[in-house]
Amino acid sequence: MLFFENGYAGLDRFGQWFSDLSDLDASPESRGAARAATITTEAAAIEEVARIWADSGIVDPSDTYYVFFDSHGVDDDRAERAELLQLIEFLGLERVDAPAGAAGGEVWVRTDPRLDVEAARWS
Repeated sequence: MLFFENGYAGLDRFGQWFSDLSDLDASPESRGAARAATITTEAAAIEEVARIWADSGIVDPSDTYYVFFDSHGVDDDRAERAELLQLIEFLGLERVDAPAGAAGGEVWVRTDPRLDVEAARWS
């Protein structure tokens, strides 16, 4: 139904779609960077960051950080991680080092009021 309501845009919440099969030959990092480059507004970037968080994230127990790719290894979700890192930079969010003992693929970001509102919609 999402496709019939909004075409491929209705399916964006499930991740990146490709119009050309040759795009699948690109590295996951290149595909993630290409996806991030298509997002040009703050609102769209915040929505995409919240979608990624809803799929794989948590809020740390201190309620200070959003943790993306909770307990994931660095080889998991490479395209989404590359996309997320570019969007964090685009939005000017504060990324912090993961604490000792965190999985190698986790991305920690200080909470932000813009993300709080959007994350509430996705959780």
